[in-house]
Amino acid sequence: MSQPIAVKSNPLDPALFRPEAISPETRAANEAFAQMTSAMPDWWVVGAQTFRELRAKGDGPFPPIVKSEKARTILVEGKGGHKVALRVIAPERPRGVYLQIHGGGLVFGAADQQDPALERIVQNTGLACASVEYRLAPENPYPAAWDDCESAAAWLAKNARAELGGELVAIGGESAGATLAAATLLRMRDRHGFTGFRRAILSYGIFDSSMTPSQVSAPPKGLLVGRTGIMKFSDAYAPDANKRRDPDISPLYADLKNLPPALFTVGTIDPLLDDTLFMYARWIAAGNEAELAIYPGAPHAFNLFPMPLAVPANARCDAFLKSAVS
Repeated sequence: MSQPIAVKSNPLDPALFRPEAISPETRAANEAFAQMTSAMPDWWVVGAQTFRELRAKGDGPFPPIVKSEKARTILVEGKGGHKVALRVIAPERPRGVYLQIHGGGLVFGAADQQDPALERIVQNTGLACASVEYRLAPENPYPAAWDDCESAAAWLAKNARAELGGELVAIGGESAGATLAAATLLRMRDRHGFTGFRRAILSYGIFDSSMTPSQVSAPPKGLLVGRTGIMKFSDAYAPDANKRRDPDISPLYADLKNLPPALFTVGTIDPLLDDTLFMYARWIAAGNEAELAIYPGAPHAFNLFPMPLAVPANARCDAFLKSAVS
């Protein structure tokens, strides 16, 4: 007689999604954040380049940009002769290399706008961080950013040990960075036969560009991003709506077998909540290991700002990365 299979309890705790789970500190932080972003112009109104320039000057809700003296840039060969820049911050003796991909809806953001976060990761994990300067939409729609991230990963898979002092062991990012990280994992597996990643950090990515229920039901504005913004981003990086369920664009629809352990992070009021919940379930169903971190009342990109839940969220991500080489 066969033995019964032990069934783990449901990791999705309903209490996390109830209003009473949101702490007074988080509510206050969200209110302050809403006031701070209320006057922020919509990028599709002022233009992508104008919005990028505002961000570069530190205008709006984003933290002031602090550049690290420890950072250096490596240029690697991309597709079609395009050079891809990697911004590298590394400890003296790296225990491995983390390929980090910045967010920004694939329309804005830059590798050199997150140096303090990369320094924190280096200090807490012992890993070298290499962040990809991928091409941005709408000037460079799909597959430009995907190709650049693949080129960076393929170069690191071959050269990280010699050039950075450690093997490529992890990949990740926030928002659009998580989208591209998932796509890069799949491309490296299918096109390069590379399965050396030991960890993946996938924080509130857009894993279905054809829109999940939480995207559709989100308010038009929202905290930092709402339904309208999501639609405008998708129009910019994937202008052909008929291709938005292509597994390369929307990894929720991909074959997810043989991928590394992943940590999925999301807040309960993030319009991309369903993307994370669905992707976490599919990751598990494909036979991969995964952890799910849900933060009550946290909005999109909450851990990139000085908000109450940012500290524990970032600490958990760093610990998960460190476990790749522990």
